[in-house]
This record gives sequence, structure tokens and C-alpha cells, in this order.
Amino acid sequence: MSHPMFKLAHISDVHLGPLPRLSIRELASKRITGFVNWHRNRRKHLFGDTLDLLLDDIKAKQVDHLAVTGDLVNLASGMEIQTAAAWLKTVSDPFHTSVVPGNHDAYVPGAYEKAMRSWYPYVRGDEAPAEWQEDQRIFPYLRIRGQVAIVGCSTAVATPPFAASGFYSSRQARETVNILRAVGDAGLFRVVMIHHPPIRGATSFYKRMIGIRRFAAVISTGGAELVLHGHTHLNTLHWLRGHMGSVPVVGIASASQGVGGLKPRAAYNLFSIAGRPGAWELKAERYSLNDSGSGVDPEGFDILAT
Repeated sequence: MSHPMFKLAHISDVHLGPLPRLSIRELASKRITGFVNWHRNRRKHLFGDTLDLLLDDIKAKQVDHLAVTGDLVNLASGMEIQTAAAWLKTVSDPFHTSVVPGNHDAYVPGAYEKAMRSWYPYVRGDEAPAEWQEDQRIFPYLRIRGQVAIVGCSTAVATPPFAASGFYSSRQARETVNILRAVGDAGLFRVVMIHHPPIRGATSFYKRMIGIRRFAAVISTGGAELVLHGHTHLNTLHWLRGHMGSVPVVGIASASQGVGGLKPRAAYNLFSIAGRPGAWELKAERYSLNDSGSGVDPEGFDILAT
């Protein structure tokens, strides 16, 4: 591959645990369904040491940047949001880590704003105010790191019980197109981060992304070289039509998924980006938790040429 090379790691659906003690007031909402689901299902297979194994392996690879595509928490209580902010500081500094929120980060009304305020250094664009400002629009954001432009989008909205859908607005779509065109004209490799899979049929109806057609239009008119998402807890590869050709849309298993569950074991994607406009080279590798849950092994992946 041509040099210099930019190494980008991708994790998602961290679901930091265990759940903190919640008050009756906090549980008197949609959180009660998530609380029951956690204790019946998720806590059996989501382990903190699994996440640590992935992060240790990522650090050993000496990556240039880490992309986290949402669901840092479970029920978006105040304590969980603060814990996630502290966790982010242990992972890396904001310059080397980019975050977009997921549906669990906006689990109930008001949670999204609390999370964005708390995680602001990791979700703000390069030209955004240095300090959080009330009612500001964070997404889409733009971060430029070397020859790579990272565009963060949000589908995180509070939903009714038993729903986990996301929403991609027309305003966000218009602004994303403008950003993608500008950084494309500047000769940068464009990576779009979003939580919900922007692919029709990629998840069940109640977990879908509302605005899939809108997002597809953004990619086809604005252009991109890579789209990263989470939400499904699956290792997936789809394609969208881009301005100059097909664009890979890559999902990843939950970063905390242990062995023995119905979903794939914890994994991360590692992308090596090199080349130049019109001749980009993209190598994609996947590393996942091994059968014993004691370490992380290469799983293989495709070479994606753009």
C-alpha cells in the first residue's frame, strides 16, 4: 500500500456495565423494560473484561484513531452517562477518539442532551465551540485527521417502550452532503459514522433507521469512501451507491459481547487507509474475542478498494 498510512479502529455497542442502582423515579419509565432485559439476558453475556481485551489489542496495533458508533450505556441514567465519560478518558484523548450516540444513549427524553454535554469533547467537530452550549446542533460534525475526514451523524432519539428505532433528519442530511462535497473536493478520504445501519432490511422493523432513503441520497450525491455503524451487534458488510462508485457500509459486533451468546463474540474492525484521491487503498481486518474468551485473534476480512 502507498504511504503514509492511516489506521482507524472501529468499535460499537459498548454497553458499559454493570447497571448502577436506579431510583424508583428512574425506573418509572421505559427504563423498566430495559432493566428487566438486562437482568434476564444482557448481563449474562456482556462483560467488562471483554471490552478491555479489545481495547488492549487496539492499543497494541498503534492505531491513529478510534471510532465508536454508539450505545456506550444501557439505560442512560445519570450515573451511567458519567461513568461513560470517565471511561472515555481512560480509552484515549478526544483528538484520537470520535463518538456518535446510539439509541441507548438517548433511551428516555432528556438523556441525549445529558450524554452529549458529558461526552462533548468526543462528539464535537473541529470548528465547534470549545465548550458545550445549550441547544447547539452537534451533528453532523467534521473532524480532519491527516488525509482522513471523519463525519459524525446521529440517529439517536428517545423512543417508546419496545422500540429502538433511529431518525436521520432532512436538516442533518443537507448539512452532511455539504460537508462530504467540501472534503471530497479537498482530496480527503471520507468516513461517515452513524449508529443505526443505513441499509433497508439490515435489522427488524422496530429497530430500523427512519431516513434510510435520505441517507442513501446523501452518500450518492455527496460521496464517501467508508460508512461505519453499529446497533445490530453483527459483523456485516453492505454497499451503498456513491458519487463515484460503491461505498462499503460496515457493521461490527458489540464490543462487550462474551462467548456463549446468540450474537457474535466481541470484535473490532481495523482499517488501513492509504493512497490518494481517485486511487484510495483500503484494507479492512477484523479481530474478535477467541473461543475461550481469553484473548483477541484475527478473524480475516475483505480488501476493499475504492
